[in-house]
Amino acid sequence: MSLKVPKANNIQLFKEGYKHLQGLEDAVLRNIQAVSELSDLVRTSFGPNGRNKLLINHLGKLFVTSDAATIIREVEVVHPAAKLLVMASQAQEAEMGDATNMVIILAGEMLKKAEHLLIMGLHPSEIIKGYELALTRGLAELEKLSVSTLPTPLTQTSLATALKPAIASKQYGFEDTLSSLVAEAALTVMPANPKNFNVDNVRVVKIMGGSLASSKVVRGMVFGREPEGMVKNVKRAKVAVFTCGLDIAQTETKGTVLIKNADEMLNFTTGEEKHLEKIFQEIADSGVKVIIAGSTVGELALHYLNRMNIAVLKVLSKFDLRRLCRVVNATPLARMGAPTAEEAGQVDVFETIEIGGDRVTVLRQLVDGDEGFDPADKSAEKTRTATIVLRGATSNHLDDLERAVDDGVNVIKALLKDARLVPGAGASELELAKRVDTYGSGLVGLSQHAVRRWANALEVVPRTIAENALGGAEGNEVVSRLWAKHEQAGGESWGVDVEAETDGTLNASDYKILDSLAAKTWAIRLATEAATSVLSVDSIIMSKPAGGPKIPQQSGNWDED
Repeated sequence: MSLKVPKANNIQLFKEGYKHLQGLEDAVLRNIQAVSELSDLVRTSFGPNGRNKLLINHLGKLFVTSDAATIIREVEVVHPAAKLLVMASQAQEAEMGDATNMVIILAGEMLKKAEHLLIMGLHPSEIIKGYELALTRGLAELEKLSVSTLPTPLTQTSLATALKPAIASKQYGFEDTLSSLVAEAALTVMPANPKNFNVDNVRVVKIMGGSLASSKVVRGMVFGREPEGMVKNVKRAKVAVFTCGLDIAQTETKGTVLIKNADEMLNFTTGEEKHLEKIFQEIADSGVKVIIAGSTVGELALHYLNRMNIAVLKVLSKFDLRRLCRVVNATPLARMGAPTAEEAGQVDVFETIEIGGDRVTVLRQLVDGDEGFDPADKSAEKTRTATIVLRGATSNHLDDLERAVDDGVNVIKALLKDARLVPGAGASELELAKRVDTYGSGLVGLSQHAVRRWANALEVVPRTIAENALGGAEGNEVVSRLWAKHEQAGGESWGVDVEAETDGTLNASDYKILDSLAAKTWAIRLATEAATSVLSVDSIIMSKPAGGPKIPQQSGNWDED
């Protein structure tokens, strides 16, 4: 007779107040549901006809955008499974700077397809295995879909053509103007070896008013303010960059001074003034003609700087100050005083120009071919910068234009690393879906179901583009027509025609609608990894949130008492 072991009921493993969700119903399907909601949120913003979202973040700042990276950053997702998708799209943003929306939509669709298989009784590990097989095959097939590459002697026309599809997905209708601006700015700062292209050398300055047509590229760094002093234009100047305030030093403690007569009162600040004048005289003697201040500039300091004919510009952004130091090759100083020869920088042109009624300051280095360029000067060592001055009616529109420009510059960076292009407009995804589905049909075992579901999930890209442009019913018809065309020989390049001039389909290669192969590869890889990460979770354990009772929020009408 065996001994009966008493079974303990509530073994206390965790602290009071924890939550433990386990099993298919509570954990896996609930996670898939949360991810599906997130992917549905950004799905309507995908493609050239994607709708904008109006977001107000926790600080009350307003965003009107269809850029998925901005949307998911500002909505503050808290669900742990949905956060995995957010991380995947942020990795795509960091790696390629484009196709962030595609990562979320694809991962969401893969999990929706996996849900059917889970309900049918497949184990998550079988689905994960199938998805990994499909990913390996899909990426291998994607390599074969490359139809062209970026031409090697880079021209503004070829760059603008390669950029158009990426910019059109954000700002449809303005893609010609914006791609031309981005291409011009990128070529201005293009180093001798294009692989060393730095996205940070293309800056954006937004000036409200006018229209996008009056936007232009200015060679050099542009700051949306005038210099502080009277000196506005300087050529071939030595530059000193200060991060501290240019002012009389304030003492840490307050002191009381007893003044006995009028002479003492007159001479009270003389010592400080003399000391300040001595410092600026030393700076002037060292040959500095331009000072960049990262903090305040006192009135007395400004008086001495004007007297010594030194231009002074305030740059309050520490990021811009860092970039400026790289352009003029200077070391930022945290103390007032004359810079040494190594600490001082050099700028060829410091000027104030007018753009649409706003006066702005430009700092730029001359390059070969410019008027006044000195061939003896080591121009190869200079950091070139270009600034795209964007004009527009509202600050929200300007912000959205800036995001499109940012995507365009990142696409150039990606294309310079890997110049291969694949058909856009959803053509590559549909062709991949067809090829991976055929591969899945030939497999044996349970993983073939997952491979085929992965292939079906890719269809979401052309379907979403068609639905956002033409509506749901018409979108389904377009996808059916595309399948028919892809089944024919040589139909790999057929994609969605968002203007629906004929039957809603077009040959993407003929219309030069081409996407970066590298961006697509990363998007598909990250989406699959995010989906398999969510599927591999079988229980959620949440600790009790730390902290005491919540602080009562201030009421909205607190000033109406």
